Amino acid sequence: MRYPSVRATLVAAMIAALPGVAAAQFPPPPSPPGSPPAALQDRWPNSPNAPQTDPVQPSAQQPAPRRQPEQAKPAPAPTADRARPAAQKPAPRVSATEVACTGVFVKDSNHLKLATKYDSRNIIFGKVDGPDGAKIDASVLFPNDPRRRLEVLWNNEADRSETSVIAINGKSQWTAPKGLKLGLAIAALEKANGRPFKLSGLDSDGAASVVGWEGGALAALPGGCKIGIRLFADPKAPENARSAAAGDKELLSNDPKILAVKPTIGEILIGY
Repeated sequence: MRYPSVRATLVAAMIAALPGVAAAQFPPPPSPPGSPPAALQDRWPNSPNAPQTDPVQPSAQQPAPRRQPEQAKPAPAPTADRARPAAQKPAPRVSATEVACTGVFVKDSNHLKLATKYDSRNIIFGKVDGPDGAKIDASVLFPNDPRRRLEVLWNNEADRSETSVIAINGKSQWTAPKGLKLGLAIAALEKANGRPFKLSGLDSDGAASVVGWEGGALAALPGGCKIGIRLFADPKAPENARSAAAGDKELLSNDPKILAVKPTIGEILIGY
C-alpha cells in the first residue's frame, strides 16, 4: 500500500518544474461582410419647352404630350459572394503522436478515454520512474515501444482520472505543444518562446530545469495546461564549462555559461 503523502510530495516535485501561465487569449471572429449598397436616388428629367405659336395664326399642331418621369432602377441584389458569410479557418490538425491540451489529454480525461482512443492493448497502469529514484503509478501508452511511450499521471489514482502530469522522456518521439520534442537545442526552444527564459543551474545529473518563461509564448498555452522542460548538457562539454553552469543559481537561456554546455531537451512535462 502506498502512502498518499509520499505520492503528493513526488508529484509536487514534478509539477514544480511547470511555470505558472496566464489565460490564453483568442482573437475575435471576423466581422460580417458589408451591407448592400444604398438604393439609387430618383432621376427626374427637365420639363419640356412650351410649344412655339405663330403671332397671327394660332398653331394647328397639338401640344406635345408631357414626358413621364423615368422609374428609378431597383438596387442590385447582393451577389452570392457578398451574401456568403466569411469563411472560418479550419482548426489545426493534431498529429497522432502530439500531446495537445485538448481531446484525451484535457484536464478531466481518464485512463478509459486513452484506452478507447489508442486501443486497450496499447496501455497499461503501473509503476514509472519518479523524482529522486522513486516509483509512482501512471497510465503508460505503448509501454513496449520506447519511441511511442507516453506516461500519464492522475490526480485521482483510484479512478485513474483527472490529468496531473504527462511526461515525454527517454527515446519517446511524442511532441508537445508548439512542436517541442526531445533533443531540441536550447536556441530552438528560445525561438519557440519568443524571448530568453530562465532556468536553474545544472544539477548533479547535468540537467537544468526551466523555472520561468519570462512572459514568452510558452507561458500561456491554449487549453490551460502548463509546460515544464529539463535540458541536459552535452556529455562532451568540457568539465570546466559544466562546473561554471552548475550550482544553486538561475541563468537566462542566452547566458554564455549555459550556451557553453550546449544543452538539449531531455524531458518534457505537461501538467494542469
